[in-house]
Amino acid sequence: MGRAYQNRKLSMAKTQGAKTKVYSKYGKEIYVSAKNGSTDPDSNLSLRRLIEKAKKDQVPTHVIDKAIEKAKGAGGEDYSHARYEGFGPGGCMVIVDCLTDNGNRTIKDIRQCFSKTNAKIGSSGTVSHMFDHQALFAFKGEDDENVLENLMMADIDITDVELEDGIITVFAPHTEFFKIKTAFAETMPEYNLEVEEITFVPQTYMEITEEDDIANFEKFMAMLDDCDDVQEVYHNAEISN
Repeated sequence: MGRAYQNRKLSMAKTQGAKTKVYSKYGKEIYVSAKNGSTDPDSNLSLRRLIEKAKKDQVPTHVIDKAIEKAKGAGGEDYSHARYEGFGPGGCMVIVDCLTDNGNRTIKDIRQCFSKTNAKIGSSGTVSHMFDHQALFAFKGEDDENVLENLMMADIDITDVELEDGIITVFAPHTEFFKIKTAFAETMPEYNLEVEEITFVPQTYMEITEEDDIANFEKFMAMLDDCDDVQEVYHNAEISN
């Protein structure tokens, strides 16, 4: 599961939109997190995680600061979370997370992404039960047993630790995210955490082999990437080369 997940993450990174799209995405998320909680990252763990993730994705400090300052003011946009689920091209399972200030516009845009790529949008819960909400860490290394031992010594609940092609991937319940970060900082500072996030990890993968399905899947992902309201896309597709 680790290698398949990392291949997907790398593929998504290569095809990600322009920097302005990435900055806008993080700015919106940081604004909502700060607006709904504290603007102080030390007391708002969700905000702290977003800021750390944004910095890892090379989002400039001024973009982060501007979003937090905006959240301190009165008024502002009223965003709400929206999640859409369904079956993508080739029968893969898809979860699309959005932040929107206009639900009617967003559902119209998302439906269009599905309908124009031979995909099928479903109701809430259609596929999410086939994904695990987990903390995920990935980094270069060879001694997965030592990593597991250190995390267990820190009394952390670990779902799995995998070693594939020189990449160690740690899976754990999402509630363990900050405990794992602390454990790495204190006991394993030699590892550079290349991926550290809370995400939806598919329980099984769907290999897409037909040329038409592959083309539709690539179009599907590109259309979702063009939607300003889309924040994250999770799927279980493996594209056959």
